[in-house]
Amino acid sequence: MSLLLTAAQTVGPFVSIGFEKAAVADVAPAGVAGERITISGRIFDGDGQPVTDAVLETWQANSFGKYAHPDDTQEKLLEENFRGFGRVLTDTQGGFRLTTIKPGRVAGPDGREQAPHITVIIFMRGLLKHLMTRVYFPADPANIADPVLSLVPAERRATLIASKAGDGNLQWNVHLQGPHETVFFDY
Repeated sequence: MSLLLTAAQTVGPFVSIGFEKAAVADVAPAGVAGERITISGRIFDGDGQPVTDAVLETWQANSFGKYAHPDDTQEKLLEENFRGFGRVLTDTQGGFRLTTIKPGRVAGPDGREQAPHITVIIFMRGLLKHLMTRVYFPADPANIADPVLSLVPAERRATLIASKAGDGNLQWNVHLQGPHETVFFDY
């Protein structure tokens, strides 16, 4: 009997091979309504080292607050070219970059409006279960009353909120462990 891990038990080391051809770095093609944004950042491990073999998948509503999914039956506009799904791989410095539009507000399970956000799922070598988190937008007044963000201790909320970079784009780093650990959600 062997106690070694097999490929069926972890994501890697073949992350890039499995996901590279299916990368979607431009979530909202030209012509889709909404404020165009670029989010870039890096993923760091518990020792502060870049994670060079991670995949970030994103899921978001369009600028009107509607998901491109049959279960979203809201009477809101859904543009034909908007999928709401993105997938980017980290580079040799642990960096990632995606372009999209700022999503509109959507109702949570209890019906309360949530602040604009993008759901992020992270896969990487060594994880037996992917990580789930969110990225929120800086200085958005809806952040104050967001029902999910309100559940996060005040001192940790900043790990979920992107910041404005000098070039006007958004910067958001993910820390897998340590003193700056990003908040991850159970599912």
